[in-house]
Amino acid sequence: MNVLVINCGSSSLKYQVINSDTEEVLAKGLCERIGLDGRLVYQKAGCEKEITDADMPTHKQAIQLVLDALVNQKTGALNSLEEIGAVGHRMVHGGEKFACSTVLNEEVLKVVEECSDLAPLHNPANLIGVRACQELMPGVPMVGVFDTAFHQTMPEKAYLYGIDYDYYEKYRVRKYGFHGTSHSYVSKRAAEIIGKPYEELKTIVCHLGNGASICAVKNGKSIDTSMGLTPLEGLIMGTRSGDIDPGAMEYLAKKENLDLEGVMTILNKKSGVQGLSHISSDFRDLEAAAAKNDQGGIRALETYIYRVAKYVGSYAAAMNGVDVICFTAGVGENGPDTRKGVCDYLGYLGVELDDEANQVRGEEKVISTPNSKVTVLCLPTNEELAIARETVELTRK
Repeated sequence: MNVLVINCGSSSLKYQVINSDTEEVLAKGLCERIGLDGRLVYQKAGCEKEITDADMPTHKQAIQLVLDALVNQKTGALNSLEEIGAVGHRMVHGGEKFACSTVLNEEVLKVVEECSDLAPLHNPANLIGVRACQELMPGVPMVGVFDTAFHQTMPEKAYLYGIDYDYYEKYRVRKYGFHGTSHSYVSKRAAEIIGKPYEELKTIVCHLGNGASICAVKNGKSIDTSMGLTPLEGLIMGTRSGDIDPGAMEYLAKKENLDLEGVMTILNKKSGVQGLSHISSDFRDLEAAAAKNDQGGIRALETYIYRVAKYVGSYAAAMNGVDVICFTAGVGENGPDTRKGVCDYLGYLGVELDDEANQVRGEEKVISTPNSKVTVLCLPTNEELAIARETVELTRK
């Protein structure tokens, strides 16, 4: 079966077509600037990227352009759209309603819409993508794979906040966590690589990118994760603050005469390593600056690494030990210095990094020494493949 995987944002759309039998990517790309001037990036396996400026006022037009490219007589990866057996959609927030992926029908879509106040930037865009695919591909089964679903196994003691319990009962204010598809894929793949049963491992997955989160996976289940009700909690990120004393923002609001929107703009868009460094949210820029002894770059990287190490330590405590630590996503997969910086804090766990092996970028590799009490992995994530697998499992039943 060929699966079309769709990841729909407010003004962009990423896609892949995956042959579920071979798990080969037949074609991939993205649509950018939807609602503005529009640009389609398309790449068939083994071919160069094709970039086309095209009018795409809505997501429906964007998806139509993708479908047209997939069956293009010259460079199309498919002979016809009938070769697409199912569509898997990345869905950001499922609240407490979805503990696993699910076939999308009107009842499910209504519930997803009801969760939109928990993810106002993402869920509406996800729904638009589903509706557009339903209209253009009638009769093709659609599956929703939720970022939050993997974390629904967290115990109450992990997901509750220290506020009046009434707010949880009335509004479901709690930690939900994100990047669940990535954490699930990476933790399972780690078990395969080291040849041990997934259900018997204590694994910490460090998904480190512009958005970043850490997850504690005990015996195959997420028991805690760093992001919360929203993706703002937890680690310092590209432009997000991560954990901060709310009182600090009240203080700043009074000093800077900020309303709530102004406060949230600072926390989401003007903080993180960009705010700390005054250089960039791109870690490559920070590393280049730090190499030149720029104090902003050094400050941002050291603070970022320290926060990651603290979370790893706390999750080792939560699981009463750790067998495997995985580094994934843009920074985790491609940042040897970041991985080393984090592991340098973890000697008390018996972590020993192999400096030569750690120079790897974007490849699966064990980067700890044979004597290390904890296996450390560089392990590229593959959320699209995980979505395709979930889609096949649900639509072949």
